[in-house]
Amino acid sequence: MTKAYLFLLIAIISEVIATTMLKKSDGFTRLLPSVFCTVGYAVAFYFLSMSLRTLNVGVAYGIWCGLGIVLISLLAFFFFHEKLDLAAMLGLGMIIGGVVVIQVFSRTVSH
Repeated sequence: MTKAYLFLLIAIISEVIATTMLKKSDGFTRLLPSVFCTVGYAVAFYFLSMSLRTLNVGVAYGIWCGLGIVLISLLAFFFFHEKLDLAAMLGLGMIIGGVVVIQVFSRTVSH
């Protein structure tokens, strides 16, 4: 099970890097960020697929999306100076709470 979560973590980090590079690629007009974006998404989907050998698709995808949203929002705040208002911060907190609830209380997650 731990290996599946490691694969999922690699998928999440790769997706976050790819999405950050998507912003930096300026509509795929800048070569290096475009390459990192494309490779990042390929790595993300590969490792997501590896994690799905063990994890339930709904749970894995929920964690992948939820943590990805939170991490991208934080990176956008710090590196692109995008604002997060109170509603956005509360929503991100709820996403984190949802991931925690799934991990701690859901019977669909094999421990």
